[in-house]
Amino acid sequence: MQTSTITQSAQSSSSGSPASRPDEAAVSASGAEPAPKPAYPPAAEVPVMIGPRGIRFDFNDGCRITLPTGRWRVVLRDLDTANILYETEIRTGTVRSTKRYYVRFGITVWDLDAPGGGDGKPLFDYAYDARDKEVLVQFPVGTLGDTLGWMPYAAAFGRKHGCRLTCAMSELIIPLFRDTYPDIEFVTHEELETGRYYATYSIGLFFDDRDCVRQPSDFRLVGLHRTAAYILGVDPTEHPPHIALDDDTRPLAEPYVCIATQSSSQAKYWNNPSGWRDVVTFLKQHGFRVVCIDQKPVHGTGIVWNHMPHGCEDQTGDRPLAERARWLKHAAFFVGLSSGLSWLAWAVGTPVVMVSGFTHPTNEFSTPYRVINYHTCNSCWNDSQLRFDHHDFLWCPRHKDTPRQFECTRLIQSKQVIDAIRAIPAFAADATFAGGQTADTEARAVAPMAS
Repeated sequence: MQTSTITQSAQSSSSGSPASRPDEAAVSASGAEPAPKPAYPPAAEVPVMIGPRGIRFDFNDGCRITLPTGRWRVVLRDLDTANILYETEIRTGTVRSTKRYYVRFGITVWDLDAPGGGDGKPLFDYAYDARDKEVLVQFPVGTLGDTLGWMPYAAAFGRKHGCRLTCAMSELIIPLFRDTYPDIEFVTHEELETGRYYATYSIGLFFDDRDCVRQPSDFRLVGLHRTAAYILGVDPTEHPPHIALDDDTRPLAEPYVCIATQSSSQAKYWNNPSGWRDVVTFLKQHGFRVVCIDQKPVHGTGIVWNHMPHGCEDQTGDRPLAERARWLKHAAFFVGLSSGLSWLAWAVGTPVVMVSGFTHPTNEFSTPYRVINYHTCNSCWNDSQLRFDHHDFLWCPRHKDTPRQFECTRLIQSKQVIDAIRAIPAFAADATFAGGQTADTEARAVAPMAS
């Protein structure tokens, strides 16, 4: 028998906490200590599906079976692997699976007081089947790139199972998806009606889930976006989400490039002190307008502050995501970090030059213009032995407070990023259109004249 912990008459908590946003806190009822706010609304207290003899069951945050007073034998199976996951005898209470991600569970219950007892015909024999049933996939709020990367896998789950799918997420992101996924209901966490759902799956980055309760494979091994595919049991092949824009007009007539230089942690920045200045200068020399679309022109903490690069056009501020997507869609390309705006550029089909050293390239979507320096320390985010600290803006787990701090991006040189830009077909095309110098014209400009 496969070992798998099941709680009886009690519900165990997840061993992992979603890292897609910092932990939030609310004042407890006593007012004495802050109580952590859960990243996801909890499932209904009582399973919503009704079986024979008062048995209740559902698949909300795991397989849950509640049994009335009596004597019962319960077996849980994974129908796809043909493994018995758990078997017990119980008088009354709740049996709940350890695993909270998608499993095609089978539930078998015998009434031990009936003729034949546990060896006779089962009273209840049920196989998971979500067709035409209400299913909830919930995303944590406060994150853009993660949700953009996860959304295609939620849609794939709905198609695979033929269920009536609801996705709960930030109200800021819903407008991007509502019109392009008409078969999916989009709600905020506050709008959820938890008693409706046959099954619930929570998508997130679970750093501390060593027992793989919330995810079948550590997200650091499979990639930030593909972890949703593993949690939901669908094909992990990556696909950008479908996004709708109310205003799809071009914001500038001239060729332009969007950049975003800010992030939520210093490890995510391009820490080369002259990097952005060199890139902006290079782009302008080649006839591009350079537009910064960060939320903030300046961001940091303590004595460490990061400023919008000199020479670019300021389109920072609290703008709707659809407006950001419009700017990105018509840009020749985007230059940014491992951050939400890179994922938004990918979603609208814009070439992305991504500068990142703290993540491994498998962590994000595939782009031929990914920039990383393997001669330095790199990929700490994807090291399963390290725990990212959201509360430490200067997090650098291997070299903090040493001369090597943030070397993963500090040693990414301007030339490496500029070479990636040169490889983009739109660079040569738009630079020529704008009257800027292409690589060929630069070479001719410096070539010696023939005698």
